[in-house]
Amino acid sequence: MNNTTRFKLSAMMFLEFFIWGAWFVTLGTFLGNNLKATGAETGAVFSTQSWGAIIAPFIVGLIADRYFNAERILGVLHIIGAVLMYQMYNATDVSVFYPYVLGYMILFMPTLALVNSVSFNQMKDPEKEFSSIRIFGTIGWIAAGLLISYFFHWDSKEGTEAGLLKNTFLMAGIVSLALGLFSFTLPKTPPKVSSDEKITISDVLGLDALKLLKDRNFLIFFISSILICIPLAFYYQNANPFLSNIGMDNPTGKMTIGQASEVLFLLFIPVFFKRFGFKMTILVGMLAWAVRYALFAYGNAGELSFMLILGIALHGVCYDFFFVSGQIYTNSKAGERFKSSAQGLITLATYGVGMLIGFAVAGKISDAYKAVDGTMDWKMIWIIPAGIALVVFLLFALVFNDKTKSEVEAKTV
Repeated sequence: MNNTTRFKLSAMMFLEFFIWGAWFVTLGTFLGNNLKATGAETGAVFSTQSWGAIIAPFIVGLIADRYFNAERILGVLHIIGAVLMYQMYNATDVSVFYPYVLGYMILFMPTLALVNSVSFNQMKDPEKEFSSIRIFGTIGWIAAGLLISYFFHWDSKEGTEAGLLKNTFLMAGIVSLALGLFSFTLPKTPPKVSSDEKITISDVLGLDALKLLKDRNFLIFFISSILICIPLAFYYQNANPFLSNIGMDNPTGKMTIGQASEVLFLLFIPVFFKRFGFKMTILVGMLAWAVRYALFAYGNAGELSFMLILGIALHGVCYDFFFVSGQIYTNSKAGERFKSSAQGLITLATYGVGMLIGFAVAGKISDAYKAVDGTMDWKMIWIIPAGIALVVFLLFALVFNDKTKSEVEAKTV
């Protein structure tokens, strides 16, 4: 890969995740303050990510992989996305906002697979080269959060009360338009599948991998993956509104600590996985969710603010030790034939089904613990997902007993 191509792919990743981080992190706060959305309405808006994840395989599998170059579809989707972002910026009611955000997420979620396809197509050894490109995506997400908090101050108490968080959609829209135009300069990535070749719904959704569910332990992992995404949804939906509501300064900027820890703990995964095996690695990830929510429940923006910072910093353990180790485990169980379909199935189960349920539950819990005067009982709102995560942790610890090669090796070290 030459330097020009490396620069283009790195810039693509930076812009892709800058766009997502520019509006999604503060979405809950925006909905509550600007659009006066209820918890259920907020949950419905966040669930558009799940609908996007469910529909994305059809766009990628039935269109991108068969008829058009990936970089061109990427460009078109982001240009249309910029228009929808502008409509979201202008929306003054959640009923007007919802159709635009639904349309946007249906278009955006496929771009996550498309940027990977464009990158992989230029790599001789993706396993070694991809991480050095993908890390710019995380940097992009962090950059968006830092700009919102420390440069524009849109998430400050005064900024939030003035409704300035609507500007996040304008910023994301401008960058989306820029990435849309830039995409047409990216390396050509032609369709992988002949347009004459038959592709079934089973191929698109990874349903061929359902055969893996005959394995008792993989079935337990599959169900646990769905269940752990219920408490996960609470973080995406409630973390920024919570930090803003209790008076933490620069909440969006501080939440980027989570992305920084994600990069750091990613380095520990191979070592931890080899030393302790899959079961222990994933249990640590599950337990981290319970611990982080307990820290949120009992921390505050004053003397106990360190508990909130620690809870945010645990994002690396929560995400990497569960999702990344889960991807590795799925890969090892699937074999060459079902490798791609198995990963697709797990993505559908987690970001699709699991979070769809999670956002709905989080919305109802938020409404249940909101007083008539608008005061939120944040302690209970965080204790409940902590309890859910702990129950999933205990169930997995008791019933999962897969002696993978890495676990056997761990016992001999």
